[in-house]
Amino acid sequence: MENFEIKDRVYVVKGNNNPPILSLQSKHTGKNPLLWFDEEKGYNRELRYGTNQKSPFADEQQGYVTLGHIFFKNGRLNVPKTKPALQKLLSLYHPKKDILYTEYQPDVMAEDQVDRIELEFEALALAKQLNVDEMEAILRVELGNKVSKMSSKEIKRDALLFAKGDPVNFIKLGTDDNVQLRNIGVKAVEAGIIKLTNDRRAFNWKNGRKLFTVPFDEHPYSALAAWFKTDDGLEVLQAIEKKLK
Repeated sequence: MENFEIKDRVYVVKGNNNPPILSLQSKHTGKNPLLWFDEEKGYNRELRYGTNQKSPFADEQQGYVTLGHIFFKNGRLNVPKTKPALQKLLSLYHPKKDILYTEYQPDVMAEDQVDRIELEFEALALAKQLNVDEMEAILRVELGNKVSKMSSKEIKRDALLFAKGDPVNFIKLGTDDNVQLRNIGVKAVEAGIIKLTNDRRAFNWKNGRKLFTVPFDEHPYSALAAWFKTDDGLEVLQAIEKKLK
């Protein structure tokens, strides 16, 4: 790759539990392949780290090859610009890149961190706008019926923690009106206003009169939430909301 910039580079092991020494595969074997698929050539090319070679590809290496080992110490590997073949192997071709390790790029990491912080602020701002019932609806997706036994303070606390810990999912759930409708359906069943049949195929009034048949292969409460948006379902929803107050 002609545009590859030769400079000092740092590679770090992903995750927090880093062993003192981590060995990374540095050559191809029949038992442990180390290959890179070349789309231009249309076949897999064997990778091999030769300390005396210009290329990490075995088919481009010449003469006697001095094989090198690749070790991360305390989760980190510094590769100076004087080792371009190793840099290319690690930055461009090694199959474990972004799985076992990644290249440390402060500007990219800073951008990702800024995006994450902004998402957290957005999720927390959304959480502060929600009432307890809306927070309960979001948490029910994550915690199930456990939410029914939580106090309002516990719901607020867990909603804020959820917003901070998983802002993307929190925003998605917080702006999905089906989540709110699904929660109303769950609360209506818990309150005995309506009943879900044992086979989970239909919802009935508590007197046994059928309300709604769950379509095949759909989650009953998700299907109920969608049905609440129909003309017939809207009337039932309004009646349920009155009974829940």
